[in-house]
Amino acid sequence: MSEIRQEPNQALSTTAATRGDVQVVRVAVAVSTVIFLAAAPFAQVQLPAVEPFLPAYQSALVVTDLITAVLLYGQFAIVRSNSLLVLASGYVFCAFMAIAHALSFPGLFADAGVIGGGPQTTAWLYFLWHGVFPLGVVAYALMDSDRPARPQPLRGSASAIMLALAAAVALGLASTLLTTAGHDLLPQIMRGNLDDSTKIYVASATWVLSLVALAVLWWRRRRTVLNIWLMVVMCVWIFDVALAAVLNHGRFDIGWYAGRLYGLFATSFVLVMLLVEYSILQARLLAAREAERRERERAEQKTAELIAMNQDLEAFSYSVSHDLRAPLRSIDGFSRVLQEDHAQRLDDEGRGYTERIRRAAERMAALIDDLLNLAQVSRADLICARIDLSRLTREIVDTLEERDPGRKTSIIIAETMQATGDSGLVRIALENLIGNAWKFTGGKSPAEIEIGQCEVDGQTACFVRDNGVGFNMAHVGRLFRGFQRLHSAQEFPGTGIGLTIVQSIVAKHGGRVWAESEPGRGATFYFTLSRPGQAAFGQMPAEPFRSAA
Repeated sequence: MSEIRQEPNQALSTTAATRGDVQVVRVAVAVSTVIFLAAAPFAQVQLPAVEPFLPAYQSALVVTDLITAVLLYGQFAIVRSNSLLVLASGYVFCAFMAIAHALSFPGLFADAGVIGGGPQTTAWLYFLWHGVFPLGVVAYALMDSDRPARPQPLRGSASAIMLALAAAVALGLASTLLTTAGHDLLPQIMRGNLDDSTKIYVASATWVLSLVALAVLWWRRRRTVLNIWLMVVMCVWIFDVALAAVLNHGRFDIGWYAGRLYGLFATSFVLVMLLVEYSILQARLLAAREAERRERERAEQKTAELIAMNQDLEAFSYSVSHDLRAPLRSIDGFSRVLQEDHAQRLDDEGRGYTERIRRAAERMAALIDDLLNLAQVSRADLICARIDLSRLTREIVDTLEERDPGRKTSIIIAETMQATGDSGLVRIALENLIGNAWKFTGGKSPAEIEIGQCEVDGQTACFVRDNGVGFNMAHVGRLFRGFQRLHSAQEFPGTGIGLTIVQSIVAKHGGRVWAESEPGRGATFYFTLSRPGQAAFGQMPAEPFRSAA
């Protein structure tokens, strides 16, 4: 019996036979051979006619063949192998012929059979039935591909199945018409319930066809589970024909009964293996669903834990922020009082120390803000919507101009920049990029900053360009690392994590950020908000919006 495999596309027609499969097949063939050898010497011993035997036997054959055909058609719908279509249709043909054979049998439902014909009709139906099926197995073996099949969509398979089903039924009808309407054209092979001398030639030809089918199956190099069990079927089929049509001398002898029992066993082998396979797959499906359910429960539990941790972390962050800001406010407030109200009591050194205290407090406050922003980026879920980048940029620039009203800087803002993203996070990214441009153009005259969009590698990117101090591209690898600085903190104060925040925000959107610069000639920072092939930005405007302070 097949063991449970973890291979994709598992099916009897595509799964390679294991050593265990081969051993079971060998046992089945050996047992069948022993039974055949034991029955063969007694094949011509006459037994009484058991009336319920034939209808029960034929009914079992029909049901077994049809179920096997349905399961094989189902496998065809998945792997789309035409060889399976042929084999399944062969089983449909066998079911049709079993029905026709029962309806034609003399004395079963009517003295001369239900479908008419003559005394040779039943025997010829048997030989056509047992001769055509091996030909179908040969066609299956020759069509069977060495290339593993790939699962296909179920749509489109129904028409192929219906055509194959119609062809099998048409072949069965043609065989029935040949043996009934064309009865007189066929050689005589029966004399009542006894065999005619010419029957041995027809039976031998049918027997040879089964041997040929077995040889072709053996010749095929690909040993799948279905192939080796079809070999068992053909072995037992050979024993069936030998006992029921070659070694016996007529109806209702030991050979006749034994051959039909062999035929029923042969028909059942593939069905049993298909049912075993489907049982295994069903068990694996249930196991996979149970594993998925447990994994989903674990994921939900982890999600709940992460939400709780994020809530605790957020509460902690704000608590720390409040606790740190309180003394900073006191330090800044008292130093401001010293500068404004008691400056005359301080000498130059004291006033210098006071100024340094205030600057240190401001830097500490900025660092707290940046750290909170970085924590917010890592925790926040993206809430994406359409963003008017032009309006957002003007708001940021207005804030910078209000803080430094005496500064003269030419700022160019593209008029209709659009994007899709989390507006809160995108604002933080733009605040850092534009704030850097504002800071590093502080000593320039004239100072220029431009914010717009451009096409880069077929994707729309937003850029912030300035004519400030710039930097050496040899150090670009340090640019987005936390607390890394390319300029003096005394000349250009800051926390050193602003660009780290920008990179985190852009990465969270699935985009990228990069820079181009030359010392003394400014820098340009680019960023996208989506992966290549996804539209996140709008179109480049025809006319820019200009603002100068």
